[in-house]
Amino acid sequence: MGNETIVLTEEIKEFLDTLIADIHPLIESPIIGVYLHGSLAMGGFNPARSDIDLLVVTETPIGIETKKKLAAFFLEQSNNPYPVEVGVFNLGQLEEWKFPTPYDFHFSEYWRERFEQDAERGTTACLDTEGKSDIDLAAHFTILNHRGICLEGRPIHEVFPAVPESDYLASILDDYEDCLQKIFQDPIYSILNLTRVYWYLKEGKISSKQEAGEWGALNFHGDFALIAEKALRVYEGEEFEDEFSENQLMEIRDYINGQAQILLKQR
Repeated sequence: MGNETIVLTEEIKEFLDTLIADIHPLIESPIIGVYLHGSLAMGGFNPARSDIDLLVVTETPIGIETKKKLAAFFLEQSNNPYPVEVGVFNLGQLEEWKFPTPYDFHFSEYWRERFEQDAERGTTACLDTEGKSDIDLAAHFTILNHRGICLEGRPIHEVFPAVPESDYLASILDDYEDCLQKIFQDPIYSILNLTRVYWYLKEGKISSKQEAGEWGALNFHGDFALIAEKALRVYEGEEFEDEFSENQLMEIRDYINGQAQILLKQR
């Protein structure tokens, strides 16, 4: 069931309304709906660290010329002022659940450089999605089904399939494994994301990074609680002269992973 209780600020609502209105003329297929998931839908949005996560569903597949228009549009609109991550799907891709999940179009700031290179070279590497799939979509769809917001069109439950728990778990564990490796390069994201996966394994809670940080600060023991609280405060915009030592990062990583592995073996 969608989460319709989150109140969007006027600035963000205006950004979304304008974005959606501008998307319509770019897509030749009728738009079934536009949906919000992620931190903004769960009340944990931080403009300095969070994306606005959108899913757009069309009646029929979109063509390469439409994808080019969408790429140019999001290169211009994302980070102006808010970063946008967007996926476009057609109804045929959503009729039956598939894992990993097919898609028609994807853009995020992580992919910006590749999109810019395509535009400069006149190539379409980022737009050729035939036969491609994305393991992350199981997590996105699960969050949407539990806590998402329908911004326009048909209700979430009429459009998106239910995601088997095993596929959701495989999706979040894929990102979890990345965080174990990149905690030294991206400590805030990694600490909070490792924590929310652990929380899910422990209590079945589907949470934002902010909520996971709050939970870790309350439920971890000793220094681990302090590290989780500090990660949360940095995520929320507070500044510290020094964030974390390498030893602290290794210790909280190994603590969370040790607890998570125990829970995984019990499944």
